[in-house]
Amino acid sequence: MDKADKLSKITISLHWITAVVIMGLCAAGLYMTRAEAWALYPLHKSIGVLVFFIAILRVIWRIRNGWPAAAADYSHIERQMAKVIKWVLIIATLALPITGMLFSGASGHGFGIFGLVIVPSHHMPDNPAQVLAYSEFWAETGASLHQAAAYVLIAGIFLHLAGAFKHHFIDKDATLKRMLGK
Repeated sequence: MDKADKLSKITISLHWITAVVIMGLCAAGLYMTRAEAWALYPLHKSIGVLVFFIAILRVIWRIRNGWPAAAADYSHIERQMAKVIKWVLIIATLALPITGMLFSGASGHGFGIFGLVIVPSHHMPDNPAQVLAYSEFWAETGASLHQAAAYVLIAGIFLHLAGAFKHHFIDKDATLKRMLGK
């Protein structure tokens, strides 16, 4: 369990695994959409499904363990901002894979985990090279929400990093050191 001066190995591991994988997926997603790198989509989807399960574990751990105590005494506005950013990160970390699965599944492209099919592709009977959407509405909704969740998450990550650096370089408190396991 977490203590005021030291975070558990589980908390630190879940934080960094989720953070590194999600940031990598966001970077890959931005690259894939701009460069039309279609070959990366199966890898992106597989890792996205896996990170969803890690994010769920992280949420369960956070509910069970509670939020870590602040490393120092902060103003009301700083405490509120930290709380909002933490919730944005948690919700967006769950929303991003959910909306990605909705988008990919409903669009007929399907998804799975490294070849293990969860939702199969829906190919057109007369042209197997083309996919047929299961639902245009849900495919478009999933695509829009996936993109919005990605940008919200990226903004949340930048604000989270700014706060961590503020704590470390300006406040000179133990917030960042604690998350690094020191």
